[in-house]
Amino acid sequence: MKQPIFAGAAHGGASIIRSRAPQREAVLSSPEITVADLRRAAWTSSLGSALEYYDFALYSLASALVFGPLFFPHQSRSVGLIASFATYFLGFAVRPIGGVLFGMMGDRFGRKLVLLITVTLMGGASTAIGLIPTYASIGIWAPVMLIMMRLLQGLGAGAEQAGAAVLMTEYAPTGKRGFYAALPFLGIQIGTVIAAIVYFALLFHVTDVLGSWLWRLPFLLSSVILLVALYMRLTLKESPTFAGIEEEERARSMSLPEVVRESWKTILLGMGLRMAENGGSSIYQVLAVSYSVNVVGMRNATGALSLLCAAVVGACVIPVAGMLSDRFGRIVVYRGFAILQLVAAVPVWYALSFGSLPLTIAALSLALGCATWGMFGTQGALLPEMFGARHRYLGVSLTREVSAVLSGGLAPLVGSVIIAMVSRHEAASAHPGLIAWLPLALYVMVLAAITIVATLFAPEPRNRDLLDRRDLINS
Repeated sequence: MKQPIFAGAAHGGASIIRSRAPQREAVLSSPEITVADLRRAAWTSSLGSALEYYDFALYSLASALVFGPLFFPHQSRSVGLIASFATYFLGFAVRPIGGVLFGMMGDRFGRKLVLLITVTLMGGASTAIGLIPTYASIGIWAPVMLIMMRLLQGLGAGAEQAGAAVLMTEYAPTGKRGFYAALPFLGIQIGTVIAAIVYFALLFHVTDVLGSWLWRLPFLLSSVILLVALYMRLTLKESPTFAGIEEEERARSMSLPEVVRESWKTILLGMGLRMAENGGSSIYQVLAVSYSVNVVGMRNATGALSLLCAAVVGACVIPVAGMLSDRFGRIVVYRGFAILQLVAAVPVWYALSFGSLPLTIAALSLALGCATWGMFGTQGALLPEMFGARHRYLGVSLTREVSAVLSGGLAPLVGSVIIAMVSRHEAASAHPGLIAWLPLALYVMVLAAITIVATLFAPEPRNRDLLDRRDLINS
């Protein structure tokens, strides 16, 4: 007979719950969570994150390589590329909408149901992209269908990551929430690496990419991950915290205006915490590679190799960061990684300016793999613990997706403007814009400073009662 590792542990333990007011008695009848249940939750959450970032990495690669001429053939090469990347941006633009919509559903109908919907949207849309006829076959309907599938991808992704973090935080035993909530973010590294390897392995020896059907195969492979994730999520028990909320409390789950009105302080604090993490992630994954290739003059392959090495480092750092947050507290560990990003900014960008492959790999491994993704791993349990039980899913989704637009979305744009301005003043130089490493480092330091200040106002949420309806700031 399987023994439960905890019953009600996600909110402090059964012995604590029995001493609470009568309105919490329903939690005692919540399903007992076994070791097998916890492992299944960890695997299914990680698979969902892997599928999300596999899909998005595939789309970015295909946007750069094949979508322009296949779906926008009557445009010039540059205009077709812009149109292709415009559809890529649409996936990010609708993420906040998906976060709000499915966040409210998750607080009303349960985490499991919404995670089934989001993974189906992402995997189904990605698979369908591999089946869409090209412009040459069906004309204008080809880009229309591509845009529709991209919108569905974005809607599902808007609540997938937040839902995975909430589910694992509520599933995990007290004292180990940080570690288990970090596991879904491992899927991000896995999905990104697999997408790059699969796509380039298939097309490496293909001379006629546009005439080959092989570009479709990576998208069709999404169906395999989808089927596995669906099977595991169908057999998953509901979050014990959600099961412990009385039915009338679920019915009174909060709307978007109510959450904004009640939780605006928590949302703003969460957005401040994400400035260094999400902004740093975009800067080092997009801008640093662009700077190394287009300004310093390194080969394209060096950027991909550097990111691959950083992802391997990140895959090791993320679970360690979660464990450290269980041991020493979420805030102190998060602040430590933010300080590392602040201190490392100048030497990292200076190293990137040399155009040396070993230096570039070491710099991105430190800045992205350690500092940025260390915050990412700590954040898994931190954000869900900051919100109250009735609006946790919506609160986390709203915080993540809005901050992603403000920090991650703007960071590459601001950095590109900096490079352009510096290059204009160094037009006669052999490498115009090379000195841009200094203002770019200062920009990273500003984002890190905002996050460090935010940690000074953030209460420690470790091991709080997850059935508390109030936000941590208001408790």
